[in-house]
Amino acid sequence: MNGAAHGIRPYLSYVYAYPHKTSYRPLPDRPALRELWTGEGRDALSLYLHIPFCEVRCGFCNLFTRIGAPGELTTRYLDALERQAVAVRDALGDEDPVRFAAAAFGGGTPTFLTAGELERLCDIAEKRMGADLRAVPLSVETSPATATADRLAVLAERGTTRLSIGVQSFVDEEARAAVRPQRRADVEAALGRIRETGVPVLNIDLIYGIDGQTEATWRHSLDAALAWHPEELYLYPLYVRPLTGLGRQDDAGGDAAWDEQRLRLYRQGRDHLLSHGYEQVSMRMFRRPGGQGTAPRGPDDHACQTDGMIGLGCGARSYTSGLHYSFDYAVDMRRIRTIIDDYTETADFTRAEVGRRIDGGEARRRHLLQSLLQAQGLEVAAYRDRFGGTPAEDFPDELAAFAGRGWLEESGGLLRLTPEGLAYSDALGPELFSPAVRDAMAAYEPK
Repeated sequence: MNGAAHGIRPYLSYVYAYPHKTSYRPLPDRPALRELWTGEGRDALSLYLHIPFCEVRCGFCNLFTRIGAPGELTTRYLDALERQAVAVRDALGDEDPVRFAAAAFGGGTPTFLTAGELERLCDIAEKRMGADLRAVPLSVETSPATATADRLAVLAERGTTRLSIGVQSFVDEEARAAVRPQRRADVEAALGRIRETGVPVLNIDLIYGIDGQTEATWRHSLDAALAWHPEELYLYPLYVRPLTGLGRQDDAGGDAAWDEQRLRLYRQGRDHLLSHGYEQVSMRMFRRPGGQGTAPRGPDDHACQTDGMIGLGCGARSYTSGLHYSFDYAVDMRRIRTIIDDYTETADFTRAEVGRRIDGGEARRRHLLQSLLQAQGLEVAAYRDRFGGTPAEDFPDELAAFAGRGWLEESGGLLRLTPEGLAYSDALGPELFSPAVRDAMAAYEPK
């Protein structure tokens, strides 16, 4: 029986990280980073550098980013990023070997930076943090307007293995409806420049559920993307969130017809990509088998969601086994600008300011979420080795409910979602949040 038959809404929340930043709070003890990283594994860290600038802010976007960078803001931001990198690397110490196994530049739009600024960004990752960008998977996000030849040349030369471009729609009218002004001709030109770099993995992001979108126009965008033979494709349902451009216009989130439209378009997109030989990695991610270099992986299964993550920049998170931490979080543009300005003026980056403690129960939930929302599922034996019990023992009510809805099955030592369970990932994920995290998120006041 599917979720609709149970009256369950399929699009509650995109669980790309747990716990969500809205559950973070100021840390009264402001723990020193050196203390936080003492005893943590440092031989396979992930590094994420956040650039909070875009040329425009799409109507659906609630990411931590601002439009433009007046004056010397990008220079001041990179100055602060370098100060933070020096402080963090010092906190890691040299008692044990420090090695980075993966790196990513995200945002915002990292390619908002000039070619020279991108060189400096790579230098910060390599010379200040010690990451060998040419020896590890490096993923970088870009946009049609900023994927210029000079910027892409820098990224390719510095070792980028994956370029992810947010296209969203190849139909100009749909792009405008999503408050993302762009022309298809410019999108195609940007894709051509990306392919010319020889970077092995191209990812294209598309969105379904846009006002005016139909099965025919959705198929048109899917085929336009497939013409570039991308190694990865992400299909995102449109969300209308508070304080975003579309959120201020109209909150369509309670529209059951819109839910049905998005489910219908999701299934169409999924089936179309599967018929073209792609494999489904998660609800959103599809990968072409045999494509060059399948790593680094995308946001749904990227190593940045595991412990041992170091984030640099005012919108980045860092993860130790016992604490997730970052800086203040906002969606409203004025508040974001204030946080960015405060970040650029920060001199002392030696302490964690905002975050959430992770106890054993939250670690179990996190592991379950990370694994279950991937098509390959959760290895019960690996879970038992790590936590001493089984998922069924730790989460009997939740897993029984999922199985009763036809979302979950177990075989061969794997606990995995059915195709219908994957379709309802954005309903299933939030049901696994702990009561404490739910309460903290509910108490958060959007800003």
